[in-house]
Amino acid sequence: MLVQQILKSKGYEGVFTIKPGTLTSDAAKLLTEKKIGGLVVSRDGKSVDGILSERDIVRTLAARGGTCLTETIDGIMTENPVCCARSDRSDAVLTRMTEGRFRHMPVVEDGVLVGIVTIGDVVKARLQELSMEKDALQGMIMGH
Repeated sequence: MLVQQILKSKGYEGVFTIKPGTLTSDAAKLLTEKKIGGLVVSRDGKSVDGILSERDIVRTLAARGGTCLTETIDGIMTENPVCCARSDRSDAVLTRMTEGRFRHMPVVEDGVLVGIVTIGDVVKARLQELSMEKDALQGMIMGH
């Protein structure tokens, strides 16, 4: 399955972005309000300058304490995150996410942010693919 198909199955709600220089507390509020686990950091809503996840905030809280909430996200976001294209295959994306130990991947075409996929999205797509393959093999075996 291609990333394009995953994005289509999710429905397009846009990608939630946040500007560099935003307070960590404001980023945490946005993550909570939108019930999401990651935000693309973008100065213009089109470029991908970084990514900020719940895990980034929690790790920073554990290391530096609550004062980090009054600081900007610039020091805790992941700069230059791994991105994919709509034409990438889900198994390749899953491999990159698993090996890199991250759960959110921006989708970029011609340098412009067009979507985001999560590890949950990709696992769901792979399970659907495996189910279809199983059904096809069973049909072949049964002579259907």
